[in-house]
Amino acid sequence: MKKIVWVYGLIMGTIFITGSLYMTHLLFYKNPDIESNDLLGYVVMIIIYSLIFFGIRNYRNRYLQGVISFKQAFKTGALITLIASTVYVVVWLFYYYMFLPDFLEKYTEYVIRHAPPAELETKTQTMQHFKNMYENPLFVILITYAEILPIGLIVSLISSFSLKKKEKTDHLNQEK
Repeated sequence: MKKIVWVYGLIMGTIFITGSLYMTHLLFYKNPDIESNDLLGYVVMIIIYSLIFFGIRNYRNRYLQGVISFKQAFKTGALITLIASTVYVVVWLFYYYMFLPDFLEKYTEYVIRHAPPAELETKTQTMQHFKNMYENPLFVILITYAEILPIGLIVSLISSFSLKKKEKTDHLNQEK
């Protein structure tokens, strides 16, 4: 299981961080007037999170002869998610503190610029509160984990339900 968990977790984490850093650079530094495409973002996230499903399935089929319990499947998916999330958090912390000292100013400008006029005052206050909280490295770690970990655990749960098999299906026994 270790190999599967590490391979899928590292691939997933690498894809997440690459996309995140690219979008951060594109939206806030290269072209601040660009509009984000939420639909495209969600489709890409579904594709990336599908690595959890394929990791569990690969583990079940390669190492467990097609049989896996819900508990084993969920553990595998959760570990893939934890590794991917940790890669994401570590790289983001390094990148944020070393290369993006003005990230929150750019992010705040972006959010306020795209806020509906009726929500401008509320968004401004919310972003100021967020900036204050982001000064604490523990908060940065927690909020960064919160971007990936919960959804990954939900995908692990769903994948575990759909991939669990209590016994190996033998096609010969079914041909009676």
